[in-house]
Amino acid sequence: MTDPTLRLPTQTFRAVLDLGDGIGSVPPLPRGLGRPELDAEFDEESGTVSLFVHFPTGQLHIDVSDEGFEHHFHAADGRDVNGSPWKREPTEALLTWARQFAARALPVVPNLLADAEEAAEWHAAGLRVFARETGPVPLEIIEVELEGELMLLPWLGSGSVEHEHIDGDHHPIELLWDPQGAEPSIRIARAWLDARTQAPRAAAEPGIDWTAVGMPAAEVTSWLEGVYLNHHLLAHPAQVILQAALERLAGID
Repeated sequence: MTDPTLRLPTQTFRAVLDLGDGIGSVPPLPRGLGRPELDAEFDEESGTVSLFVHFPTGQLHIDVSDEGFEHHFHAADGRDVNGSPWKREPTEALLTWARQFAARALPVVPNLLADAEEAAEWHAAGLRVFARETGPVPLEIIEVELEGELMLLPWLGSGSVEHEHIDGDHHPIELLWDPQGAEPSIRIARAWLDARTQAPRAAAEPGIDWTAVGMPAAEVTSWLEGVYLNHHLLAHPAQVILQAALERLAGID
C-alpha cells in the first residue's frame, strides 16, 4: 500500500498574488545565518501579524501591528533563550531586516493567508494557476513545486479509524479504531519518523484481534505509513505557497 511508485507527480503551480508595492526594498539577511523557514499568522481581533523566522541556529519571532513592532528569540529547537542566539553584529543586521520585512508584511499577510488557502483548493481541483480577481495593483507571480501524494486506498477494514498526534520522540501518531464505526478509541498501531532515513515507520500494537479489525497487521501498518507520509511529511500546498510568497516579501526569493 505504500509503493513509492504509486504517487501523484510533482507539479509546478503558479499563484498570482498581491504582495504590495515594496518588493525589492528589504535589505539582505546577514551572511552566515542560512536560509530561514518562514511562516505567518494573523490575529483578527488585535490586528497583529505574527512572523516566524526559523534558521538552523536559532529562531526569531515577530509581532507587528499598527501599535508597533515586538520580537523575541528562541534556540534552534524552540526553547526560550535570554537574548539573541547570535552575536551582536548579525543580530543587529537581522533586526534591521526584520523591521522592514514586518512593515511590508503587515498590510498584505491577512489577504495572503486567505489567498494561499484558496490557491491550494484550486490545485486540489486540478488547476495549475491561481489568480484572485483584483483591481489595478502590482502583482507577483509565485511559482512552486508541489509534491504529489501517495495514492492510498481508503480504510478497507471493519469499523472506523482516525489518526492523531501523540506525545513522544520523532513526531509519533497513533491509529485509533472502533469496531462499530463509532468514535475510534482503541489504539491498534502507531507510526513515527525514522530519524536515520527520514521516512515513516509503523508498528502494530500487541494483543489486537486482527480478524475483528478486518485487515492483517502488516497491511494496517503499511497503510498507516502512507497516511503518515501524506498528512505529516508532505507540506500542505497552502503552506508551500505561503512560504514562497513570504520569501518574496522578505527579499530572499
